[in-house]
Amino acid sequence: MISETAYDEHVEQLFDVLARVTGAFREAGIEYRLVGGLAIFLHVSERDPMAARLTRDIDMAVDRSDLFRIAEAVEPFGFKYRHTAGVDMLVDARNPKARSAVHLLFVREKVRSQDPAAIPDFSPAVTARAGTLLAPVADLVRMKLISFRFKDKAHIKDMQGVGLITPDIEASLPEELRMRLAEVLAGE
Repeated sequence: MISETAYDEHVEQLFDVLARVTGAFREAGIEYRLVGGLAIFLHVSERDPMAARLTRDIDMAVDRSDLFRIAEAVEPFGFKYRHTAGVDMLVDARNPKARSAVHLLFVREKVRSQDPAAIPDFSPAVTARAGTLLAPVADLVRMKLISFRFKDKAHIKDMQGVGLITPDIEASLPEELRMRLAEVLAGE
């Protein structure tokens, strides 16, 4: 079936890109955390593989001070650093479309000026598939509530649906983000 083949190819490409980028970071000693939809997919699939929603791209939280080292480290792995339309990304030479690139987010910085908070600093990582360093659930919840787009709300519901959002995580949120969480969960 065509759709199954396309889906399988996408999954294979996504995890190939992830392995190559994290390999480059590991070799260069660059600290990072996998964030965004793929990180949530991996956390959710640990609890319930059938509840995990796949994403189309990869988001990595890095320190801006490592940007030059990142650009150098990824080249031998088939990536080029680009800053386009206000977005920092690693473009795969095998598939040079911006929407399939690895998007870089910077710890301690806001993604958009109107965001209520910055990307959290590096917390102790959760190690997943082939040694990939994932942001912990608490950081992902915070980031999704900061962005607060439709897909972020869907990811919040996915995490809640498998019991990843604990009372401790909820209590650790600032008031504005707790209100956003309550809004998302009330809409179920």
